[in-house]
Amino acid sequence: MKPTTRGTLAAAITCVAAATAGAASASPAAAVTAVPVPVPLGGVEKSLNVELPEVRGELPVPVPGEPEGPRYVEGRLLPDRAVPQLPVHAGLPGGEARAPLPHVLGSRFDHLAVSAPASDLRTLAPGVTVDAPLTQPDAHRYGLPGTKLPQAGVLTPMLQAVPAAAVVTGPGL
Repeated sequence: MKPTTRGTLAAAITCVAAATAGAASASPAAAVTAVPVPVPLGGVEKSLNVELPEVRGELPVPVPGEPEGPRYVEGRLLPDRAVPQLPVHAGLPGGEARAPLPHVLGSRFDHLAVSAPASDLRTLAPGVTVDAPLTQPDAHRYGLPGTKLPQAGVLTPMLQAVPAAAVVTGPGL
């Protein structure tokens, strides 16, 4: 094989590998955090010859996180957090509405807008932690474990969010 043929073949393979890696790393579904939801009122507005409110919304896409694995604790036979808590990151739905206002507040105020953007939401599912009714093997008892009261607990779920909203009036928002 000639050196120019080898160079052309190597360049073609490099381009194909780079394009494949770029397509695999930039998936459009992973980049979306919220899906816009328009409410079509244009047909009603034209048929009634009236200015109607404009309404839009956003629905968040939940993304499961990585659960924290079990932790081994000295003195226990079973690991702590036998059923781990699953984190889910998403958002609260958002919405926006813009409506005409017939000069109720004066001549400079003819529109009212309400905006509640989608906000982040972090959750943790409940988890379980248990321990067996046996102790660690004891050298004084010839390697046999002792007995104790069994232990069980539920890890409480968590929910964190910081929602916000804004109401604005003005001319032709």
